[in-house]
Amino acid sequence: MLIKRPYTMKRLLLLLFLITYSLSMFSQDRITGKNFATRSEVLGQNGMAATSQPLATQVALDILKEGGSAVDAAIAANAMLGLTEPTGCGIGGDLFAIVWCAETQQLYGLNASGRSPKSLTLEWFRENDYERIPSYGPLSVSVPGAVDGWFELHEKFGKLSMKEILGPSIKYAREGFPVTEVIAYYLERGINMLSSYPNFSETFAPDGEAPSKGEIFRNPDLANTYEKIARDGRDEFYKGDIARTIDEYIDEQGGFLSYEDLADHYSEWVDPVSTNYRGYDVWQIPPSGQGIAALQILNILEDYDIAEMGFGSAEYMHHFIEAKKLAFEDRAKYYADMNFADVPLEELISKEYAEERRKLIDPERAARTYEPGMPEAPNTIYLTTADEDGNMVSLIQSNYRGMGSGMTPWGLGFVLQTRGEAFNLEEGHFNTYEPGKRPFHTIIPGFVTKDDRPFMSFGVMGGAFQPQGHAQIIINMIDFGMNLQEAGDAPRMRHVGSSQPTGQTMTGGGSVNLESSFEWETVRELMGKGHSIRANVGGFGGYQAIMVDWENRVYYGASESRKDGQAAGY
Repeated sequence: MLIKRPYTMKRLLLLLFLITYSLSMFSQDRITGKNFATRSEVLGQNGMAATSQPLATQVALDILKEGGSAVDAAIAANAMLGLTEPTGCGIGGDLFAIVWCAETQQLYGLNASGRSPKSLTLEWFRENDYERIPSYGPLSVSVPGAVDGWFELHEKFGKLSMKEILGPSIKYAREGFPVTEVIAYYLERGINMLSSYPNFSETFAPDGEAPSKGEIFRNPDLANTYEKIARDGRDEFYKGDIARTIDEYIDEQGGFLSYEDLADHYSEWVDPVSTNYRGYDVWQIPPSGQGIAALQILNILEDYDIAEMGFGSAEYMHHFIEAKKLAFEDRAKYYADMNFADVPLEELISKEYAEERRKLIDPERAARTYEPGMPEAPNTIYLTTADEDGNMVSLIQSNYRGMGSGMTPWGLGFVLQTRGEAFNLEEGHFNTYEPGKRPFHTIIPGFVTKDDRPFMSFGVMGGAFQPQGHAQIIINMIDFGMNLQEAGDAPRMRHVGSSQPTGQTMTGGGSVNLESSFEWETVRELMGKGHSIRANVGGFGGYQAIMVDWENRVYYGASESRKDGQAAGY
């Protein structure tokens, strides 16, 4: 009788290595560039668009070819994504954008996020024994800011009419489109989770089941909504029948968002803020978003010789993770609506403050905790467009938690966001709930200039991962010399804070998620420095970018290999 020997961990690891090595013998190395790159960059002279869904990219290109501006193309792509990728965005959510205007040679920032209901108070949550705002349902719904954001952008930088811009999405919503692979996966998850809420399944699973990959999906209600917005403008959404429908629906579900909250909404033009990283100015929108965390991470790391450490080395990854921990302690304490909280913005992103924080990093050991500094004083969509005049748009838009709150007003074709859950219910916190206040926001568009000219418009979706993703993209390009596509395709690391659940336990110092391409020796070295390493599929964001080659007057485009996206130019 043959007695089988038990598989020890050592033997299993050896077997896994042999299988991986054998499979690699049948793979094709790239002729140029990094082997982890999924494709070459996309090049074009007259215009470029990069989105997380190919049909949205094609719609943006069509708008550019018809004489539309980069802003027109961005709005058209965002509207199309609200139809084709409702798992990440839609007009029930918020929007942030950074725009480079070629005429004025200036960057403009737009915070098009909505505020909390004015009739809902912190006392109400306490009287009803809430320790946190629920992730789903009517209590997490804040005013959706995306539509007002469209019209603010369009008034300042648009060329075509809103009827022309929204026309392609209206047509696709009526006639249908084939659902792509990643979106089909998230649709099934969202429908399984939110189908109990009124009108959610009727809108997104009209046949009783989530649409599968390749199935033709239609959303006639959204087509009607887009038509009303194109015809009657932003006031139809905030003061017309759409606003009244939202009011009635939320009231019936026991929520507080009202017609008055919608009618009083407005977006804010803000000055983007930046830090210089090795000669490149990296720009973000100031809080209520988390963008400055990326600037803090870069400031802390700038004093190290990252290029010498090498991509994928335990030394680089350790220092990156520790810098992230430091930045995110400040993020948890200070980032909030600056109309309600005295956020020490300039101090947080200063080089002097980064120097003090950097001293806390032990090069050989992971810290279990860091205290916030004392400065003196689950999905999203990201898209970027560029036109023949040199205008560029970096735009991010979200429902929060994929398909939002589950609140789906009758006959409108979209779900309302759950952004209000990001408020803190602890009195005295910068981000404590108040009526008419913007919640802390995770979605952040990015932009890079060099010598006062555009270098790159980029973004990385994915909740709390976004600042980590932004910083990794910048480091991949500037320190490690990767091209635009390689920088996005390179394997990523993601630190999850100790205040967040990781599996069944809570770990001091949090845990590190790594994509599978990192070497086992690197993983072992990180564990030796005290990092808790955990496997994770997904959660590493979604990337799009456009870069400018000024010498040849060429746009370079790149899109996320982890999503269904596409970059295309002409």
